[in-house]
Amino acid sequence: MFRRSYLLAILQSVLCASATTYNWNVGWITENPDGLHPRPVITINGQWPPPTLSANVGDTVTINLKNNLGNETTGLHFHGLFQNGTNSMDGPTQVTQCPIGPGETFTQTFQVNQPGTYWYHSHNRGQYPDGFRGALIIHDPSNPYAGQYDQEEVLVLSDWYHKQIPDLIPGFLSTTANPSGAEPVPDSAILNDNATTSFSITPGKTYMFRIINVSNFASFLLKFDQHQMAIIEVDGVYTVKQSTDLIYITAGQRYSVLITAKATAPGQNYAFVGAMDPNMFDCNPCPGVPLNATGYLIYDATKPLPKKEPTFPSYTSGFYDDFSLVPYDKQALFEPVTKRITLNVESGVYFNQNRFAINDVTYVEPKVPTLFTVLDAGNQATNPVIYGEYANPYIVSHNDVVEIVVNNGDSGGHPIHMHGHNFQMVERSPPYENPHKAPGTPTTTPPATPIRRDVMKVQASGYLVYRFRADNPDKSLPSLPFKPPTNTPSTRLGLPLPYRLAPNRRLLRHHHRSPSGAPGTKRPGGPDPGVQGSEIAVSG
Repeated sequence: MFRRSYLLAILQSVLCASATTYNWNVGWITENPDGLHPRPVITINGQWPPPTLSANVGDTVTINLKNNLGNETTGLHFHGLFQNGTNSMDGPTQVTQCPIGPGETFTQTFQVNQPGTYWYHSHNRGQYPDGFRGALIIHDPSNPYAGQYDQEEVLVLSDWYHKQIPDLIPGFLSTTANPSGAEPVPDSAILNDNATTSFSITPGKTYMFRIINVSNFASFLLKFDQHQMAIIEVDGVYTVKQSTDLIYITAGQRYSVLITAKATAPGQNYAFVGAMDPNMFDCNPCPGVPLNATGYLIYDATKPLPKKEPTFPSYTSGFYDDFSLVPYDKQALFEPVTKRITLNVESGVYFNQNRFAINDVTYVEPKVPTLFTVLDAGNQATNPVIYGEYANPYIVSHNDVVEIVVNNGDSGGHPIHMHGHNFQMVERSPPYENPHKAPGTPTTTPPATPIRRDVMKVQASGYLVYRFRADNPDKSLPSLPFKPPTNTPSTRLGLPLPYRLAPNRRLLRHHHRSPSGAPGTKRPGGPDPGVQGSEIAVSG
């Protein structure tokens, strides 16, 4: 019976697949999301907040993006999508493509084959905190929890800065203006790109909330007053259901939770709070910085909003530990490990700037996108020397089980994100336990069925061990940019991991040419052999 239902679900997915095309004009308008300070924001077709994209598993999505910013280049990444076979559509500039220049149009076409909660954002010079980001929801006809909720809602958490990113970056990098190397602290927290938001609730119904943290820097704690959350998905991976009243969500992470409304009309409305974690900020405590954004569950619009928001005793405990989650499919621990890599992360002064480094190498953006180098290199693609001294390259083989140990030498915690794969969480230390005691040998017993995510936090001065299988066909370009919260390429670290080139070759079209008029970009051409790429990112 299960096999028949599974095959019927696959057939339904194939028959219902469609193709959708979006024409986006990306430009500027002035908005005041937090109600405290009007400023320019990046919009799509003049719309703020940016639209939520929805698709079904199997759909083909095409986006024709025209850069009408006038004064900036841009690029577009779909956070969490593996881009299996379509890595040239992945979007990080100077990694898989050149920036899209002012006045230029770039076309991205890809099929979505992963269900779950994702988001899209600019992946060019720290641009997305200026507004170029939004939710991406992939619906699944085989969702194991489909019959357990009545309605879906999307809740986007974000920090917000009153200055634009190009104004923040120089101050962060300057060792004179910023001798401690402190990351810029947000000016406020916002919900669904507003100071507050609300959801209409019907007694007795169950709601699936898709929660996305699109912050530049801040992690959030999230709590709904007098309502439990049941976690059912993280980063596109269904989980065994886990109940909690508090979650911790880092920049880039996503959760789907079920919330069941009160059985009968309660005669009141309820607040929920998204609270930025002040332990991320060097100024903690930060006088004058409103850490919390409050939203509401509205049972009765005629009743007043609650005057108090829910509270929690600590920013460091009491929330559900995502390391303890179990994937719904119970995928076993990847083993045996065939490749181990240790990454020692530090912050310091490099090239007379505040930067991060991995294994004492700080990233310098290549003049030619790394993917183009792979495409032009032929049988030299697995030679780490060709990627440059500051790319910090490592080579793995197809189908390797890769174990990566991250030793965080920085006094702040950091989320780690990987393009092209999700990864199994094998071990995570508490804060201030660094380095990993015995690289390659777990100091605790790994979970038999570890949770998979594409974003996971490494604790302050702690370590993290994770694994992935290099099995994404044609995958060849994982990189590891370590970025401060300003997300600028000038402070990233690259980790190219070429491991396979496709035997078939496709011709590059316009979307793989560098935009004419884009200052400082090269214009290499050449064939696209279907090389896949991946990126690991460690953010502030």
